[in-house]
Amino acid sequence: MPQKSYYGGQAIIEGVMIRGRKNIAIAVRCPDDHIDLHTEPIQGIFAGWMKKIPLLRGVLTLLEMMVIGTRALMRSARLALGEDEEEEGGVDSYSWLMWGTMVLGLVVGVGIFFVGPLFIQEWLDSYIDSSVLLNLIEGAIRLFLFLGYLLLIGTMKDIKRVFAYHGAEHMSIHALEHGDPLEVEHVRKYSTFHPRCGTAFLLIVVLLSILVFVAVGRPALWILIISRIVLIPVIAGLAYEILKFHGAHSDNRLLSFLLAPGLSLQRITTRRPDDAQIEVALTALKGAIAADNAEEEAVVPSSAAPMAQEVAARGPSSTD
Repeated sequence: MPQKSYYGGQAIIEGVMIRGRKNIAIAVRCPDDHIDLHTEPIQGIFAGWMKKIPLLRGVLTLLEMMVIGTRALMRSARLALGEDEEEEGGVDSYSWLMWGTMVLGLVVGVGIFFVGPLFIQEWLDSYIDSSVLLNLIEGAIRLFLFLGYLLLIGTMKDIKRVFAYHGAEHMSIHALEHGDPLEVEHVRKYSTFHPRCGTAFLLIVVLLSILVFVAVGRPALWILIISRIVLIPVIAGLAYEILKFHGAHSDNRLLSFLLAPGLSLQRITTRRPDDAQIEVALTALKGAIAADNAEEEAVVPSSAAPMAQEVAARGPSSTD
């Protein structure tokens, strides 16, 4: 039976980002074929006490996916193009581009998937009296747009490689959870599907939005637009709690059946990786584990310090 794991991640351009307990690791295959590994601690609100509060931790997870994920994506893009991190002023010189890309992506995503279907629904309003039916139609349009978007980008050559790295990330996490050696030959046997996947999270968000927005009813259009925006954090929080509950009760057949569409959707967002891509994913995973272990070993409880000094002064003790 798989063991509980704190590790997860995402695919990036020619690489994988792994989030550990306290650190992230980014591994990228460079044009000269070597693997660049970068680790850094998780800081700020993504590592604080707020990540333990139900519902709020789901919102922070979504925000983390955007901020840390975008930063990892920008780094991988530079390295995949053969650019040195120190060139052009280093990472800071790209910060404006990173934030601009993230904000633009957020605005476009919310506009297309959450606000856009409202205008189609508004056009149907004169033909359909039932607010429940209108909201269900809106939800169906949102789901269609989401699936269509994934299918469309999945036809692109570069995205297919990203999806292969996505599969490699899942397979590596499976090996870790099953206690197998983190080596390519031991990882090949695992599935590219994983229940704790961002794709599954997004699908739950889309499906939950149907139920939440039905409860809003049919007020004025401007109120509907505001509701679609301000309720996104609530829906994200609920989606995260559902996935977390499933992770703690993975043997629950009913829950697994209800969440099966999230696994099926990974037929679109993952591809079977080659050994070189698995090697990159394992490099990122090992990097995150090593960074976490090094940080934990560096922390010595203050109460243990006097005792350690006393033992050192006495010399080796006998167990006889």
